[in-house]
Parts: sequence; structure tokens; C-alpha cells
Amino acid sequence: MKKVFAAMLLCAVLFPGLSCRKTVKEDTAAGTLMFKFESNPKEVSKISRELPDTNEFLITVSDESGGTVFDGVYKDLPETMDVDPGSYRIFVRSEDFSGLKFSAPQYGDEQCVVVPPAGTMTVELGCRQINSGIRLDISPDFLTEYPEGVLFIKAGGSRLMYSYSETRIAYFSPGTVSLVLYDDGEETVLLTRTLVSQEILTLKVSVASGGVEASSRGITISLDTSRVWTNESYVIGSGDSGGVSVDAAMTVSEAMDNIGMDDVWVSGFIVGGDLTSANASFDPPFKSASNLLLGPRSSVSSRESCIAVQLPSGDVRDALNLSANPEMLGRLVCLKGDIESSYYGLVGLKNVSDFVLK
Repeated sequence: MKKVFAAMLLCAVLFPGLSCRKTVKEDTAAGTLMFKFESNPKEVSKISRELPDTNEFLITVSDESGGTVFDGVYKDLPETMDVDPGSYRIFVRSEDFSGLKFSAPQYGDEQCVVVPPAGTMTVELGCRQINSGIRLDISPDFLTEYPEGVLFIKAGGSRLMYSYSETRIAYFSPGTVSLVLYDDGEETVLLTRTLVSQEILTLKVSVASGGVEASSRGITISLDTSRVWTNESYVIGSGDSGGVSVDAAMTVSEAMDNIGMDDVWVSGFIVGGDLTSANASFDPPFKSASNLLLGPRSSVSSRESCIAVQLPSGDVRDALNLSANPEMLGRLVCLKGDIESSYYGLVGLKNVSDFVLK
């Protein structure tokens, strides 16, 4: 190998259309791409909300010529991906988004990385809001002055009516957004702002003198501080409350970092069973009813990426063991138990007392 790349080359973040610079391939030995989401992100937010499950995110991996290497759901992404050395663009998002929509925050990340010849590049993906939003707070005096008036939000060639009783946030792709008043057959642009990803702008619209920005017939628009939404990986229940309930269940990677915690919920995909101290089976038929492997994605095929689950006799074993229930392979499940340092050579979940299938 003639060149060694010690770190990921981050070309751009959060903006669709990012392009990767072509690199000269002096060595054509195949490299490997691996993916994971950030494990312990910091929160910078005025609003707390539950983020979507990153396993259901859409992910597109394309090479430096624009060819598609993978385009699908994150949980179906291979654990390792053998690729030619060179630059790759990775775009992961909670949903495809365009236009102007209410209650449609889009989360994800976009990166450009370089895979060295015969080397492995691990891509750590973020989970942050990648679109922008605007919300209006319309005062009663505005309704009195403009009883027939209609307010619109315009962004990216789309427009959305904002009724006087509306409280939701309207989301749009980062860029210019305008507040427009239509009244008495005339359309007036009251205000235009340019927002970046993660920004949520609240506008208080009223009719009063001495306001921050006077527009039409005494309309006053005052700007509240823009907000940055939560910037974090998806973990069901991050922070101090992790694992206390099904809705706050730890991920597999979090469980690995919380050995010794008892009676907590852990969420993951049933990916295999028939454990021994050195091996595991990922394909049916399965023989053992007493254990299974819980992975971070349904496509995982490496035991080192999983935690081992001991199935006690009773309802939990009867419902989940792969020997009697092969249809459970690939299912997302939340399990309540004790996280221990070793079970068949892996971090283990023992004394499982309850489960919920997702």
C-alpha cells in the first residue's frame, strides 16, 4: 500500500449536492467501508423531541463518478462493504424531503470520505436536523386589522398557507423563505430571511407601532431567537434515562458501554443464535432455544457487533427462540434484563424478564 489515510476526509456536511473530488488510484487493491452512528452526541436544543429510528433511515452511497454503490434502508446496509479505493459520498436521511411541509423535520448527515487501497474506512454518521423551519405567532390585533387577509410561507418555489390558528412549524430545504400577505387582491412580501439547516425561526406578527420591522399598513414583525434542534445519534432513550422504559431503550452499542446495569431495556434486531464461546449461527435452521444474538441492524453478520442474550425458560424463550420461531430472525425487539460483561465471550443480556416486539 503506497498511501495511508489516517482519518476520514470530510468534504461537506448537511447539504445535498455535495460532490467528492476524484483521487488518483495508485494501488487498486479493494478497500472496505463500514458505517455507524455517533454513540454519545451532545444536545444543543431548546426543544426536546423523539428522533426517528436510525435503522429506518434512507442511505445512499455513491462513488466519485456518481455511480450508486448502495441505495436503500440503513438496516439493510451490509455490515462491511468492499469497494474500490477512492472517494465516496454518503447521504443518510430520515426521509426524502422536498417543498414546504408542516411537521416534517428531516434528520441525517452527508459526508465525503476516501477509502485507501486495502484499507478500512469507518464512517461515523451524525443525526441532526438537515432542513429548516419557520413558525408564526399571529396576534389578535392582526386578525382585527386584516379579517380577509391570508398569510403564506414561500420557499424553494413552493408556498403554504399559514392559517391564523396554525401552531405547527413549516419545514423547507435550507435557503430563502418569505412571509407573504394576500389581502384585498394584492400580494405583499412582508419579510424574507435565509436560514441554514437546523434553524427554526419564530415570527411574531402583529399590528403595532414602533416595531422591529414595519412592513405594510403598520404590520410589525419581531424575530424570536432561531433555535438549533437536537444534534444527536438516534438512541432510544439517550442520557441518564436510558433503558428505563421501552420508549427509552438502549441501543446495542449503548448496552456494550453500560455493563453492570440491571433491569434495563435494550433494543436491537434478532440476527442469530446457536452460540458457542467462539461461534454463532446467522442462518436457519437453528438448534438452541436458550440464546440468541441481538444486533444493531438486521443485516449484521459479525458476532462481535452483537450482544448475546440468555433466554430464560418460560414465556420469553417460548416466544423468541429461533429454534421454534425462525420467523423471529430479523425482528426488532426490546428486551428487559441485566447487562453483564460476558456471555459466550460477548457482552451479555441475562435474566430477561420482559420483551416487546416492534
